[in-house]
Amino acid sequence: MPSPFPGMDPYLENPGLWPDVHHNLITECQALLTAQLRPKYLVRIEERAYITDESEEWSRPRQRVPDIEVLGRPGWEESRLTQEDAAPQSETSEPVVATTWFEEEVHEAFLKIIDRLSREVVTVIELLSPANKAPGSPGRESFEAKRREVMNSPTHWVEIDLLRGERMVKVPGKVGDPQYLVHVSRKELRPRGQLWGIRLAQRLPVIPIPLKAGDPDGRLDLQAALDSAYDRAGYDLELDYRRPPKPPLDEKLAAWADELLKSRGLR
Repeated sequence: MPSPFPGMDPYLENPGLWPDVHHNLITECQALLTAQLRPKYLVRIEERAYITDESEEWSRPRQRVPDIEVLGRPGWEESRLTQEDAAPQSETSEPVVATTWFEEEVHEAFLKIIDRLSREVVTVIELLSPANKAPGSPGRESFEAKRREVMNSPTHWVEIDLLRGERMVKVPGKVGDPQYLVHVSRKELRPRGQLWGIRLAQRLPVIPIPLKAGDPDGRLDLQAALDSAYDRAGYDLELDYRRPPKPPLDEKLAAWADELLKSRGLR
């Protein structure tokens, strides 16, 4: 079953669901590009890793499982420390229920297009996650370090941002105030790049994927990738369109989405 939205589905932006959406979108993009670019180019999924912990603000909306959970016997309850508790007693202290977090290694997938014969990395394609956009987070530091590395190399850079909120590139006024953004930086045109501003009511675009000099661009149909990922993962079975999405839409977009979902019989 397809998404009821004509382009990006804002319900897929839920931080608890996004890691699965990210994984499936990367896989679909790999399949679409491989079918076009073989046999000269390989399209490979690689991972960038960094360390984070539960104290960081960006990570709190995520669905996480504790590494260790310490439990007491039934009937034990957490209580305040009193003066009597502080006095020396013959009994030893007893534990209370607590959850202990450890630092977590986060892995984020991205795509590399590689010349099959020379093994040269021709293009890097990044699909942003919430952690990549959170100021001061390890995820943002990791993402920006990767971007700097590519921008100072002979490799093309493609950045796909299907998350509302802060932009990772400066958006000129003529682009307006889109909900989503695609940034393509061709090595021969830097520091200039191409931007696609995408609104919620619009179909996701087919974006050019730059390759080696003399080769025509690849074509990545983002809407086809999203539609396939949505259907294969069965997101229609999980998403509750009767409720507002997370993060919520602004008032104007929420009214538009409400009418759309009512017309699809989902509200």
